[in-house]
Amino acid sequence: MVLELDQYSDGKAARLWNLYIGDQSERTRHYKQFLKRELNAHSCDTVLDVACGTGIDSVMLIEEGFSVTSCDFSDKMLKCAWNTRWSRRKEPAFDNWDIYEANWLTLTSDLDRDRQYDAVICLGNSFAHLPDLTGNQDSHRLALRNFATMVKPGGILLIDHRNYDYILDNGRAPSKNIYYNSQYVSDINTSVVYQDGSPSKVILDYVMRDPTASTDSTLWLDNQPPPAPHRTAISANQKDNEFTLTYYPHRVASFRALLEEAFDHRATVTTLGDFQPLEHVQDPAFYIHVVHKSEDSQQPNGDHPEEAWSSVSSSEE
Repeated sequence: MVLELDQYSDGKAARLWNLYIGDQSERTRHYKQFLKRELNAHSCDTVLDVACGTGIDSVMLIEEGFSVTSCDFSDKMLKCAWNTRWSRRKEPAFDNWDIYEANWLTLTSDLDRDRQYDAVICLGNSFAHLPDLTGNQDSHRLALRNFATMVKPGGILLIDHRNYDYILDNGRAPSKNIYYNSQYVSDINTSVVYQDGSPSKVILDYVMRDPTASTDSTLWLDNQPPPAPHRTAISANQKDNEFTLTYYPHRVASFRALLEEAFDHRATVTTLGDFQPLEHVQDPAFYIHVVHKSEDSQQPNGDHPEEAWSSVSSSEE
């Protein structure tokens, strides 16, 4: 199951990821204020980034003064985060940055199962990478239950996903993107896979091109060519500049129900569209859920959710 779970295992998407994200400072500007507002509003200091990837969001939060622990399932993506920590190791905050390779389905054993955090974040449509391994979303329930276990009473979970309602209803993703602003993205082709009449998978084929290869400067951001280090990541072989990722198409209503279940209905779930109240945005690109765990929440049944999973499922990595 490793190849299905780690869609970055061939290294291609990991190599192109920073190009897909685009200018990091511009990307940060789009949602740093949202993250800081939510974390500060709930008096968060410790943050667990369960989908850190190359570490971009974790670095942003460390620079803002938060104590961050990061993990990801893909060692190819984590190499970038580990390199960043090493290059900035003389800064105390980065020297203390803990980075782990971890699986959401075994999260509480991969990390310190007794440690909890003021906030757990899973952003950038990361959760949708987890497939439905059993056909009844038990893998999704387990992962969310593990996230809930890692949140302190009174803490929050920030988690998002693309607007799959729009994708399933229209056959394509909304054109806007609140996270990424890359000029290297030439096209994103959308496919929906149905199983027994129900959508089971959304496939996005990403096509990257170097806009400086064109003499048309209108293809450049602000009429300026991309920086040279980014240009060198584009291969002369176009096939090397294309990658495919698959996602489980969570509809917003059913995903909210999964979140409420994961927290034993002892949490408040607020859903935003592109960081705004839903009534203020039409056809958002992303739904962001802010789950505030009750102050008096206790770990359900006194045991760990993945132990219950192991007794009912034979799925392995």
